[in-house]
Amino acid sequence: MRMALLVLPLAMGLAGCGSAERLARIGRAPEMAPITDPTRGPDYRPVSMPMPAPQDSRSLVANSLWRPGSRTFLRDQRAASVGDLITILVSIKDTANLSNSTERSRENSENMGIPRLLGLDASYARFLPNSIDPTKLVEASSAHSSTGSGRVQRNEAVTMRIAATVTQVLPNGNLVVGGRQQVRVNHEMRDLTIAGIIRPQDIASDNTVQHDRLAEARIAYGGRGTVSDVQQPRYGQQVLDAILPF
Repeated sequence: MRMALLVLPLAMGLAGCGSAERLARIGRAPEMAPITDPTRGPDYRPVSMPMPAPQDSRSLVANSLWRPGSRTFLRDQRAASVGDLITILVSIKDTANLSNSTERSRENSENMGIPRLLGLDASYARFLPNSIDPTKLVEASSAHSSTGSGRVQRNEAVTMRIAATVTQVLPNGNLVVGGRQQVRVNHEMRDLTIAGIIRPQDIASDNTVQHDRLAEARIAYGGRGTVSDVQQPRYGQQVLDAILPF
C-alpha cells in the first residue's frame, strides 16, 4: 500500500508532463526536428572497433593517369569521406515459426506396516484403535501430470530507402554512417533512423548499399502523433500493469 502511495504521485506527475505536452500542441501538427550535425547530438558516440596494423599509403606516381584511392580512371563518386552522403536500401523480410510441446506423467504409491515389532504387537490394542490394521499403518499415493505447448509465428517486412551521412572513417577504411528521416502526413509523424558500419567495397556504383552489409546495424521505424497517441495505453494503465501482482 505504501509503495502504491509513493508511485501514484510520480505517475500523476509523468502523466501531467505528457498531458501538458499534448495540450500544448492541440490543433497543431508535430514539429519537425531541425537539420543538425549528427556528431553533435547527445546520443552520438564515436565508434571504437578492433583495427589492423596501420599501413603506409602508396605515394603518388609521377606522370601516371591512375589516381590513388579511385577504382576507375575517373573520380569516384561514392561516399568515402566524413560528410559524404550514401543511400541505404532496407529490405527486411523475416519469418520465424517455432513450435514446442512437452508432456510429463508420474505416479507414486507407498505402503508401510508394522505387523511385528520386538514382541510389542500384542500391545497394539492398548494405544491403537481396534479399526487400525498394523500391516497398513501408512499408505500414500500421488499422481502428477504436466502438459505444455507453445508456438511463435512472426512475419515482418520493412522496405525503405534512407540517406545517411558518413560520420567517421575508421583506420582500416570502413565508414561509420548514420541518418535520420522524418515524414509528416497530416498530424502523424514518422521517424526513420539508421546507423552502422560499412565497407567501401560494398558500396554500389550508384552510391547505394544494402542494409545486410551494415555491421552493428541499428534500424528504427516508429511514429508519433494523433494516431500513435490512441494506440498507446494511458500512463495510469502502464503503471498499474507494472505494479499490480495479479
